[in-house]
Amino acid sequence: MTKSYLSERVASLKPSGIRRFFEIAATMEEVISLGIGEPDFDSPPAIIAAGIRSLQEQKTHYTSNRGILPLREALSQKINDLYGVNYNPETEIVITVGGSEALVVACTAILDPGDEVILPTPCFVSYQGVISLAGGVSVEVPSKMENGFVPDPKELEKAITKKTKAILLNFPCNPTGAVADKETLIEIGKIAEKYDLVVISDEIYDRLVYGEKHVCFAGLPNMRERTILVGGFSKDYAMTGWRIGFACAPEKIMRGVARVHQYIIMTAPTMAQYGALEGLLYCEEDVNKMVAEYDRRRKYIVEGLNYIGLPTFEPCGAFYAFPKVDNTGLNDEEFSERLLQEKHVAVVPGSAFGPGGEGFVRCSYATAFDQIEEALDRIDQFVKSLYSK
Repeated sequence: MTKSYLSERVASLKPSGIRRFFEIAATMEEVISLGIGEPDFDSPPAIIAAGIRSLQEQKTHYTSNRGILPLREALSQKINDLYGVNYNPETEIVITVGGSEALVVACTAILDPGDEVILPTPCFVSYQGVISLAGGVSVEVPSKMENGFVPDPKELEKAITKKTKAILLNFPCNPTGAVADKETLIEIGKIAEKYDLVVISDEIYDRLVYGEKHVCFAGLPNMRERTILVGGFSKDYAMTGWRIGFACAPEKIMRGVARVHQYIIMTAPTMAQYGALEGLLYCEEDVNKMVAEYDRRRKYIVEGLNYIGLPTFEPCGAFYAFPKVDNTGLNDEEFSERLLQEKHVAVVPGSAFGPGGEGFVRCSYATAFDQIEEALDRIDQFVKSLYSK
């Protein structure tokens, strides 16, 4: 074969910086993983029962492209109750296969070839790939630990060109756990309005916020009409394997988003839709219990990492800590690989998440408390061994 049959866009995609460490860890015994971004909780019993019930009732067929109307109605009500943002369930909401598909259809719907998307980093590893596959170009704007990994609006504005079409935000943030304050988001909103940009706001961790109130970007002044709100049930309701998410947007944008969804997916899984509906209606207590336990783990792991000598700012959302490790004399790749090989603890190098992540590692505290205790003990031993040589 003398030529590649892959498209240039696909051939140029970088492999996930997370998966490589998972693959190594899978070949080892007694590994404690602080790498995976998945709740260790099972889905609430009521959600599981609703999924089973839907199968028993032969609800195994396609639904409306946009998802079952009761789920869209319940989601509309929940968003309005929590954030005061009203979406028409019939025309402004589509149920997707996880938040990942919502991002794909959002980018595909709005981007033409060469359109630029302002992307604060460090960010979730798939964002650059999704933008590229949609024909767009990522313009990465690094944030800093001293600013709580919240982007400087002035730096975002400097990155805008005639080709800029959108800004992609993610708060609470994966991988840093950062939560942007309302004032900063308002300033970003003013920039979007000034340059007539679309904002894709990935708020998949919206309920996992500690000591602060989540700010829904679409609820800010004049932002609803230019925002695509992306969310899902994987994190808040511990439903990762159900693959159920959503996108909300004003009707003029949603027509395009729904059209892309119709052609690439058809409908989200029927069973998962009924499970998600049950979660919205009856599982608020389960969500609150999970948040309280994450908060307990959050405080413990941040205190432990700082005690070890790995400077860690306090994450206020999601379930990740983002300690600085380059003060050990190792870069983030070396630190992660040696920690895994020598102490069997898996973390993710911060450089996997783009500019600004270099010198940090992502530690997920979505794992059992005793596992976090043991992991911190092993990390402490590892760091001490570096200084003793």
